[in-house]
Amino acid sequence: MCVNCGCSDDGDIKVTNLETGNVAMIDSHHDDNHHHNHHTHVLPDGRVISHTHHHQHTEPAHIHAQVHSTTISLEADILAKNNLLAAQNRGWFKGRNILALNLMSSPGAGKTTLLTRTIKDLKQQLEISVIEGDQETINDAQKIQDTGCKVVQINTGTGCHLDAAMIEKGLQQLNPPLNSVVMIENVGNLVCPALFDLGENAKVVILSVTEGEDKPIKYPHMFRASQVMIITKLDLLPYVQFDIQKCINYARQVNPQIQVFQLSAQTGEGLNDWYKWLIS
Repeated sequence: MCVNCGCSDDGDIKVTNLETGNVAMIDSHHDDNHHHNHHTHVLPDGRVISHTHHHQHTEPAHIHAQVHSTTISLEADILAKNNLLAAQNRGWFKGRNILALNLMSSPGAGKTTLLTRTIKDLKQQLEISVIEGDQETINDAQKIQDTGCKVVQINTGTGCHLDAAMIEKGLQQLNPPLNSVVMIENVGNLVCPALFDLGENAKVVILSVTEGEDKPIKYPHMFRASQVMIITKLDLLPYVQFDIQKCINYARQVNPQIQVFQLSAQTGEGLNDWYKWLIS
């Protein structure tokens, strides 16, 4: 059980280079950020206790408190190790003049559709390569590869987010060129990906009009951590109840500096503003 987000990872993480067919495995215990079904804690007096993520404790209240103090310490340690690797990734990107973007959203918000449209439309202006994150399958990576783009798939198993160590391994396979763009498509989830710095230049949260305009205040950490919000599927507005202005107001309520783009990857509406931001 991950002390940060509650996801579990019973197997190793798989990195697939679609161009070469090479598959590399990452030990699920990398950087001690492993995911068990149970927590085990050593208390200051030497006693060892375990509990599941359901927190159904039989220990006295003072032991319960010590357990959670230990869990908070473990969480800080895991994030500190992740942030150290993220800083190394950030230096790697900077040294190669690479713009790295961390794309995050709920499942089905349209990340892959927007990504493939962006790659096709900007093929003559930007060299884009992709790290694709999913729990299972290489379906989205194959869609991206069909555009002619270099792509590496990271399968997290039951893990619900990418982390800096996975990106480091993915970059070894991807080997993006100098002066290019790396798009990191994170696992579909509006909670956990916001916690983990990958070394990216900016976090981009993608929100579909089919999801409801209150997402920024329901998942405030994601929108507070993101520099950009993209509202997608504008072509579906006539068929859903979605108040765009209210959504933008909610987003700016939690993050006054967030930059907003409104677009449809199907019709092309609003794409030019997104493209200008990418190229600038």
